[in-house]
Formats: sequence, C-alpha cells, structure tokens
Amino acid sequence: MDFTPTEEQAAARDLAARIFGDLATPERLTAAGTGSDPELWKALCAAGLVGAVEELGLLGLVLLLEEQGRTTAQVPFASTCVYGLLAVAAHGSPEQRERLLPGIRDGSVVVCGAFPAQGGVRAVRAVRASAQGELTGTVPVVPWLRDATHVLVADEHGELWLTPVTDATRVEPVELTAPWSAGRLTLDGATAERLGATEAHADVLATARTAFAGLQAGVCAGSLARAVGHVNTREQFGRPLATRQAVQLRAADAYMDIEAIRVTAYEAAWRRDAELPYSTHALTAAWWASEAGRRVVDMGQHLHGGAGADLDHPVHRHFLWGRQLDAYLGCGAEVLQELGELIVSEEAQP
Repeated sequence: MDFTPTEEQAAARDLAARIFGDLATPERLTAAGTGSDPELWKALCAAGLVGAVEELGLLGLVLLLEEQGRTTAQVPFASTCVYGLLAVAAHGSPEQRERLLPGIRDGSVVVCGAFPAQGGVRAVRAVRASAQGELTGTVPVVPWLRDATHVLVADEHGELWLTPVTDATRVEPVELTAPWSAGRLTLDGATAERLGATEAHADVLATARTAFAGLQAGVCAGSLARAVGHVNTREQFGRPLATRQAVQLRAADAYMDIEAIRVTAYEAAWRRDAELPYSTHALTAAWWASEAGRRVVDMGQHLHGGAGADLDHPVHRHFLWGRQLDAYLGCGAEVLQELGELIVSEEAQP
C-alpha cells in the first residue's frame, strides 16, 4: 500500500487548502450561522474540485475533506461528493451518469443522503417505495437537506433511490450539534429513480464512513493546531503552558489519535480505489473517527481552559463538528458491533 498522493491529488489538496483558508474564516463562519456559505460553494465548484473527485478517487476526496475539516467550512462538499458524484458514477446507469453528473460537477445539483444518522444499517428505515418508484415516509434528520436539490434515500429494503426536492418532499429545518443545514424529510409520493442494485447501499455507506472519517481527521487536526497555538502563547506562573509535561502528553496523545483516524481512512479509501474489499476497513476508520475523534476535540477545548468554554471561540466549532461526526452513521460501540459481526460472517463463508 502506498498512500502517497499523486501529483493531481496533491495539487487538488493544496488548492482546496487555499480556498478553505481564504474563505472559511471565523468571521464568515459566524455570519453563516447554522447555514452554508454559498460563495464558498461557488468557489469550490468554479475551481473544479467537485468534478475532480471522479479522477482523484475516494483517497483524493479524503485528502480534500481533511482540508475542509481543518476550517470546519460550512458547505455540502462531502455530502454531494459521496451521495451524489461517487454514488452515481459507481452505481448509476449510463443514462443516469450522462444526465446527472454534469450538474453535480458544476455545483448546480447538490445531493444529500437520507441515511440513518445512528445505528448504521440496523436503524429502522421508515421510507417505502412503491412499484412505480414513489417514496413515502419520514427521515427525522438529514444533514445538508436545506441545501439540497436531490436526496439519496435508502428505503426499508436497503435499496437506493434518488429523488429531487419538489412539492412532494417537505423539508423542515432541524438544528444539529454541528451547523450542517439539516432538515426533517417527509416524502409523500415523491417520484424517485432507483440507483444501482441492492448491494449499492452497502458500498455507498462504506464510502460515506470512509469520507467522513477523513473529514473528522481534519476537524481534529484543526482543533489540535488551535490548542498548540494557545498553550504556546498562554503563560501561567511565568511559563508557557506548553512547557508543562501534562499538557505535552495530552497533545501527544491527540496527535497519535489523529494519525490513527487518518491512516485507517487512507487505507479504506485506497482499497476502494484499487477495487479491493474494504467494508471492514471502512468500519475500522469509522470507529477511530468516533472514539478518537471525540477524545481529540474534548482535549482541544480542555487545553484552552476557560476560553474553550466560550461558545463563540473558534475551537468550540471544532468541538461541535467532532461531536457530530462521532455519532454520524453509527457511534463507536455500534460500529464496533457491526464490524465484529461482519468479520464473523466473512470467516463463516466457505
């Protein structure tokens, strides 16, 4: 395995870092509130970063999402790439790819995923599909739904359906821990088109877990960077906090946790790009993103002392994102149970 980025992946990562660094400033994030930043979204699409994911692969997307996570940029980048671009490219028919991908690439089509927010594939799926492809049901929480033009829905049988946001799809705003433009989705005979075979659900879910683990690695790296900057400048009893062994150990533990999230996400993404089995690797990355991610963002707030309790402090945004990602698509205990069951089922196969 070689996780060294290609020239194209490195160039895209550096471009994303510049765009996020220039536009996802604390002032702009504060102004956006719990919504997304349309100007930042336009800049990303104009730079061709959404469309580039087709060629960069899942590993390339993970690299880009790390840069988004470092700044907690409020755009539906991960959602559109995972549930839109990669899902359609991998499981759409030739006609669907020709019709849908151009709009996704240029940002005019924004896709979100009505996947279980917790419990992974065990969660009860309340959406039912008729023989005519009409969807009925409610999904209580869908991240980035308020930005979406299309929703990728998993029905009660685990089949995927892509439906446009129309009068037959009612969207009610929902506030999450992180400002992800979420909503409650109610489908009342919404017209949808099936995307791929039944096994497409497992692949898209594994892709999503890998991608959001990469996002968590960036969120945690941003939190650690802010904490290191704080303890290097904050003095107590005439000495910087960074000179104290307890502080150094907390930061070192956080660094190792981030590396564990990163390398497991890289491995899962690399295996998908190489067309190798990667379901267990995606679950491993998701477990690290949940368990280690929570530890790191807690540490980031703790090392800021009283400033970390300020809801308006930039480090608090990393805390909110890390906590949201901890539970998204299954918390650590749920993912670990699913991983164990998957390993057992694979070993039982002849």
